[in-house]
Amino acid sequence: MKILIIEDETELARSIAEYFSEENYLCEFASTFVEAMNKVETFQYDCIVLDIMLPDGNGLKILEELKKQNKEDGVIIVSAKNALDDKIYGLQMGADDYLTKPFHLSELMARIYSIIRRKQFNNSNTIKQNELEIDLLAKTVSIDNQPIILTKKEFDLLIYFIGNKNKVISKSTLAEHLSGDFADMLDNHDFVYAHVKNLKKKLYDAGCEHYLKTVYGTGYKWNV
Repeated sequence: MKILIIEDETELARSIAEYFSEENYLCEFASTFVEAMNKVETFQYDCIVLDIMLPDGNGLKILEELKKQNKEDGVIIVSAKNALDDKIYGLQMGADDYLTKPFHLSELMARIYSIIRRKQFNNSNTIKQNELEIDLLAKTVSIDNQPIILTKKEFDLLIYFIGNKNKVISKSTLAEHLSGDFADMLDNHDFVYAHVKNLKKKLYDAGCEHYLKTVYGTGYKWNV
């Protein structure tokens, strides 16, 4: 899962990223309004942690831009301001949740997880597709009740494919999802092919139907 942390307090942003990295979340940062706008216009995120008090602009304008572009990134507003008007306006604009500083990182994690689960998996902690079952909390995968072992990258890819079922996803999109900003610095995206190939083999060897299809010349698609 990929998270964008829009926060000008460097220590807080780093603390959030360190906490989330333990759960295999990929975190990117933006500390200014301009930097954040560039990020949200260029990339897609599973969830955005949005501080509305930025040194060069109001974070609510970023939320407005997301909605103008019909982007589906989850958004949780965090702010030291406990202003009712900001909270109401943010939620009316389409923010998924609002958290007032100071907060516990465990609470932020729980709320972000809830947003992602609600948007992608119909508010369920378990994904089932015929013989395939995934426990999102335990991060386990089983085929016909037999567990299979995936790496963190393979598990992340599987969840990303299922969360974008029936959509063709390009290699460059997958590279950006797995590597964030570093994707632009890579010479090629062969590592994506390697991860997808390994994921396919593990699923198919365990008896899973061939839901993950290669769309030649384009990318991949998870068929439902």
